[in-house]
Amino acid sequence: MSSYSREIIGELVAGTLPWHQTKRIMSAYKDEDRFFKVLSVLQDRVSWDDRILLPIGDHLFIAETPRGRVTKCECGHEHGDYRRNWKLTAHIFVRKTEETLREIYPNSDLPDPRWMEIREFICPSCGILHEVEACAPGYPILHDFQPDLEGFYRDWLKQPLEG
Repeated sequence: MSSYSREIIGELVAGTLPWHQTKRIMSAYKDEDRFFKVLSVLQDRVSWDDRILLPIGDHLFIAETPRGRVTKCECGHEHGDYRRNWKLTAHIFVRKTEETLREIYPNSDLPDPRWMEIREFICPSCGILHEVEACAPGYPILHDFQPDLEGFYRDWLKQPLEG
């Protein structure tokens, strides 16, 4: 089993490794400390000191703060308690007309706006696009998942969540 340096993991997270190396790392067995190397790399990318517990998107994390565990953007914006749907505190741009859909489907068939809309969830502080949903108009905003942080750290990582 290979163990990759923090620098290589940093390049993997940043997406700057050549594809053949990325594929080899992704296909190989994971070294036991990989998750913690990734957390360390991600922690260095943010300007805030709150501990990242779990990445949930490219620029979105669950972090331990003085106010508790929150969903937090890389820019520092807090979306609130991680057990609540962070999307409800994001700016939401809904593409539901032919004109707005044509902005992302310029040369292809458009979805019928009577049957589908595209929702873009955007950080209200930095404007980064965190997620996109394609759904029927009126469909509720999905809460993708609520991780069992204690169980993940205890049972999978064999590390205490605290500290």
